[in-house]
Amino acid sequence: MTGPESEGSQVRRAVCPGSFDPITNGHLDIIARASRLYDEVYVAVMINKSKKGLFEIEERIELIREVTAEYDNVRVEAFHGLLVDFCKQREIPAIVKGLRAVSDFDYELQMAQMNIGLTGVETLFVPTNPTYSFLSSSLVKEVAAWGGDVSHLVPAPVLEALNKRLHKD
Repeated sequence: MTGPESEGSQVRRAVCPGSFDPITNGHLDIIARASRLYDEVYVAVMINKSKKGLFEIEERIELIREVTAEYDNVRVEAFHGLLVDFCKQREIPAIVKGLRAVSDFDYELQMAQMNIGLTGVETLFVPTNPTYSFLSSSLVKEVAAWGGDVSHLVPAPVLEALNKRLHKD
């Protein structure tokens, strides 16, 4: 056998977690960059039953699969509970997180320290492309709800889904 799973070689796996409600170009940038560094990248879509998202989990997963289809090494799955448990079940040693600003770092550093303390799962911080440094799913939803143009902030299939959901006639 040859390739990443041959004897003496270990498959390098990472996870990009989030709610992705909806996935933005900023998320996609981090996923694309992770896919160049790892053999397998899991996009873990967080299920939070206490929050009602704009899109159902299944819709988010389908949108993410559609916009990441060009990356053969990206897998998309839903998860609930602790991210480190998701990682342990799939033998994923690394979490890849995009950082937009210093304010992100404060929260994410605490999470990273907790995760490594719980199970030894490392967190790698990737600085966000400056083009997307202000971008969040919440902001996209708010601007789109008021009829603002978010076409440069989300992939085309997401824009179409947003317009259908928010502007039902």
